[in-house]
Amino acid sequence: MRPHRRVRCRAAAALGAVVGAVLLAGCNTGGGLRSAGPVPDAVGPARLWPELPPASAAPYDYGEGETARIPGISVPDGDVHRLNPVAVVQAGLKARPNRPSGSADLPADTVRHILACRTEPASCPVLQPYYRDLTGDGKDEMVLGIRMPGRQLSVRVYMPEAGGLTRILSTTDAVISVELAGRDLIMRVPSAITGYEYRTAWSWDGRQHAMLPARDEILRMPASRAPQPHPPTTRPTAGPTTAGPTAAPPDGVSAERR
Repeated sequence: MRPHRRVRCRAAAALGAVVGAVLLAGCNTGGGLRSAGPVPDAVGPARLWPELPPASAAPYDYGEGETARIPGISVPDGDVHRLNPVAVVQAGLKARPNRPSGSADLPADTVRHILACRTEPASCPVLQPYYRDLTGDGKDEMVLGIRMPGRQLSVRVYMPEAGGLTRILSTTDAVISVELAGRDLIMRVPSAITGYEYRTAWSWDGRQHAMLPARDEILRMPASRAPQPHPPTTRPTAGPTTAGPTAAPPDGVSAERR
């Protein structure tokens, strides 16, 4: 019986599109495509106020596309794990951005604490680094955070290239959390609207040679989720430069994580 059923199904498929569909449905009663019901008609975008001239400048600038070569830092083997994060941040104070936006500037008090990280490690604002290949070139980038007044956090990403180091991201905000997901760096930021938060995913852009905010959105938070409390600062442990975030932090680097 099974061979005959296969023959009848093949013959039915050749009768025509409509009749074949009906007969095939009888040959294979195990299921198939089903209508999901009526759907709304697709409506294309309609441009509003087409007579308005296009904008000539961005309304605000929070560091997208700004890069800087870090002077005095050598990475001959491209391994940023060997770098001292405090030395990187200190050298970055003298860097000249390709497009100054002010996002890389730090308050004078923060700069003073950075310069005193080795002698006053307890007040060093440089957090322990994380490492991830964010550019897809097979080499890890260094992700650093710098605590600032008002619970602000400056987040910076450094890329090894041409034997040196390039800062490919510098942005500052009052963050809820900073996360690494795949090759994205995701920042969650409080919104002025209660129960909502901003979420920005910074992604590598090869054309701009920098990390850009590829996705920037405002999201409703679940009622059960409250802002994460800030953990107490742990007194850093002095020691040599580490090869990963799970080891003891380098000289002057705070062990606090967010």
